[in-house]
Amino acid sequence: MKQRTVVHHEAGDTFQHGLRAFFAYRDLGIRGATAGKVGAHVIRAVPGEHAQPQWHTHDLEFQFVYVLKGWVEFEYEDIGFVRLEAGTSVYQPPMVKHREIRHSEDVEILEITSPAEFETRVVEGPAAA
Repeated sequence: MKQRTVVHHEAGDTFQHGLRAFFAYRDLGIRGATAGKVGAHVIRAVPGEHAQPQWHTHDLEFQFVYVLKGWVEFEYEDIGFVRLEAGTSVYQPPMVKHREIRHSEDVEILEITSPAEFETRVVEGPAAA
């Protein structure tokens, strides 16, 4: 498949419900341009909705998150609790157990994954130390 340059403007784009009911997702067109090898989207909080902390994993090869606005708090099995604020990035290794604890009402996040579609599994939390 020959790939083409993709330009995606915010104007006119819409946010859709996706993996989490408390977040809305804006696809940036990378999934189609790469035949599903890579996905990129902006995630933002749904007003009035809150995180439902649940340990889970994602079955993918690569996941990168960059906070554009606001803040979000996560807990990871390998590093524990972290607060990500605007300008913070995180690489989440494949299958790492994690959960979102809470987020600001105005949070916006850029997420890049490979592949674009992947399985999410609810799992038991890590054993207490």
